[in-house]
Amino acid sequence: MAELAERLVRVGGVVGVCLGGSRARGTHREDSDFDLGLYYRAPPDTGALRRLAAELTGTDVEVTEPGGWGPWVDGGAWLTVGGRRVDWIYRDVDRVRRVWAECLAGRYEVGAQAGHPLGVYAHAYVGELALGRVLADPTGELRALRGRLHPYPAPLRDALVANARWEVPFTLGVARKGAARGDAFHVAGCLFRAVGLLVHALHAHAGAWLINEKGAVDEAARLPAAPAGFARRAHALFAAPATTPEALHATLDAADHLASEVLEALGAG
Repeated sequence: MAELAERLVRVGGVVGVCLGGSRARGTHREDSDFDLGLYYRAPPDTGALRRLAAELTGTDVEVTEPGGWGPWVDGGAWLTVGGRRVDWIYRDVDRVRRVWAECLAGRYEVGAQAGHPLGVYAHAYVGELALGRVLADPTGELRALRGRLHPYPAPLRDALVANARWEVPFTLGVARKGAARGDAFHVAGCLFRAVGLLVHALHAHAGAWLINEKGAVDEAARLPAAPAGFARRAHALFAAPATTPEALHATLDAADHLASEVLEALGAG
């Protein structure tokens, strides 16, 4: 990956390359992908990237233009190199800088994005770099920026916790209307939203970056403010076999209890 990263930074527009995901955090499995963040300024030379991808894989590979995968994931390519899955993921380095400035001010944005049912929280851009491993950085810009991303900004922490404090009870209250009609679809959506907000608040309270929803409940359960049995109880909310109003209200009762415990713990800190 280091050799590949050095080749990538010779492509026009590519500022640096960072290994992300489970490989960077040391939580990967043998079959885990290699996620390479291609940090660029101005449009990257996608023609050169296509030629490099074809050389590496021995076949023509789709390499998108920036924005090809949506407003937040941005674009890139899915490759298989030497039997390993390697993902190239574009990241606009100036956008990362702007997001960091918003984090310091306690502001964040949540954007709709395919594959992210809770939405992409903008500060995930910062978290990716903070948790990643810089593989190639000719000018030193990525390492310098990464060095500024610690500690987790208190204004962002306060904003995420404050949002959970009002929106979680509100969302679960709205879900009661759907439960009364036996609307399991609406209740499930509200439950997912409420648990997602709690997970984000728990991470923020602990000063821990959260990148996306995958594995987020189990990660949150290991944080200091998580109540006993958090992961088991959160997952159980989505495993209720019945969809009658009575069963849905019982599930929401369990969600209310869990939310109350989390919000009380967050307030104590």
